[in-house]
Amino acid sequence: MGAGIAQVAAAAGHVVKLLDNRPEAAAKAVAGIRAQFSKLADKGRMSAEAAAAAGERLRAVEQAADLADAALVVEAIVESLEAKQKLYRDLEDIVGADCIFGTNTSSISVTAIGSALQRPERLAGLHFFNPAPLMALVEVVSGLATDAAVAATLFDTAAAWGKTPVHTRSTPGFIVNRVARSYYGEAMRLLGEGAADVATIDAVMREAGGFKMGPFELTDMIGHDVNFAVSRSVWNAYFNDPRFLPSLIQQELVDAGFYGRKSGRGFYDYREGAERPQPKSAVAQSVPETIVLHGHSPAVEAIADRLHERGVAYTWGDNNDGRIAEVGNAVVFQTDGRSATQRAAESGIPSLVLIDLALDYTQATRLAVSVAHTCFAPDAAAAVGLLQAAGFAVSRFADVPGLAVMRTLATLANEAADAVNQGVCDAKGADAAMRLGVNYPKGPLAWADAVGVRVICQVLRNLGAFYGEDRYRVSPLIQQSVFAGKGIHVH
Repeated sequence: MGAGIAQVAAAAGHVVKLLDNRPEAAAKAVAGIRAQFSKLADKGRMSAEAAAAAGERLRAVEQAADLADAALVVEAIVESLEAKQKLYRDLEDIVGADCIFGTNTSSISVTAIGSALQRPERLAGLHFFNPAPLMALVEVVSGLATDAAVAATLFDTAAAWGKTPVHTRSTPGFIVNRVARSYYGEAMRLLGEGAADVATIDAVMREAGGFKMGPFELTDMIGHDVNFAVSRSVWNAYFNDPRFLPSLIQQELVDAGFYGRKSGRGFYDYREGAERPQPKSAVAQSVPETIVLHGHSPAVEAIADRLHERGVAYTWGDNNDGRIAEVGNAVVFQTDGRSATQRAAESGIPSLVLIDLALDYTQATRLAVSVAHTCFAPDAAAAVGLLQAAGFAVSRFADVPGLAVMRTLATLANEAADAVNQGVCDAKGADAAMRLGVNYPKGPLAWADAVGVRVICQVLRNLGAFYGEDRYRVSPLIQQSVFAGKGIHVH
């Protein structure tokens, strides 16, 4: 990470000094960065002259005293509060009064680091994402004592380096590591409840949710030792708030040493000869003889268009209770955070089938469905046949409330809304952080606005009622948006 940040700064025109406590490590880093510049020149991404000049701006130094003329010191050392405090305390006696300190910590309180300094106002977080030369996001983190001018300077500096900076306060997890906990946590809850297997949940999140990677393959890539440690850190920092409760399933992986790709085993098996499990799809069903569509929701409109493209006949009905389709005795709805069985009991429709949310129903290749326990098998098959006729691979989940994409979006948006409501960041910053920091297909707040804040609010309330947990309490910002009849971004 340190080498990546040095590469970014040198490419932007700065003289950069690299210091490491390991012998020869800084010199090796300089050589490696220069090699990267040469590769970029070979690929035509920068001129040979610019690559050579950038490489010449790098200097390996051997002691902290060599940093005396620095205007900005960015540390990317071990994630230890004591180590970071000692480093910056030592630097205070070396650098000038105007030098800014930018810690690249991903989880330690900037306020706590600054508390050990004579001038904590000069310290702010400058949190890059890995790999720093490629990832656009930089979180500029203000501790309690950080001077606003220092944060503004770091924001402008990151922007000048070609990054997209966002301001955030020093709260546990900042923006990305706080909000993203829902992406992993809800998936592990689904797995623990037997909703579906790992490969199927991952496939639904990719093919319906539009995420680049499913939650299980992503945590395998990150490393479960790292991901679980961050989850525990955020949970502890929020005084064991159930919203951030770590997963026992992930703890078992860590206890077993199954850290993911780097250890050869995680949720998936990466050892030589191991077969990659495939997502489960429902067996092919006949196209229903009679299909009646209702309403004008994005799901209905997309299903109608997809059926039309495939030459499948359907008619329009006029029922306005939110149903999407009728096929025989089966009635299809979009999930609202209740289980299919609960909704069947409350509506008096025994053969009730629920479909999951999709980022874009016109482009999705797979949908998750759940079926009420009272649904007759032929009716469930007819509902599956309808979706297959529209070109979807169908993954049948156990009857868990909220399915996968819907409950994940609801909890992501809820956490992002709470961050905004608590003044940690603004709505634009929250969405930018999640799009650029972890490659989400859409900012969770903009996505919630598109689905409908009232829908998201209802999903959360239904999940909370079903589980009886404070984990799904609705953010005040979402509630106020519903009362005002406005989207979150309007605020």
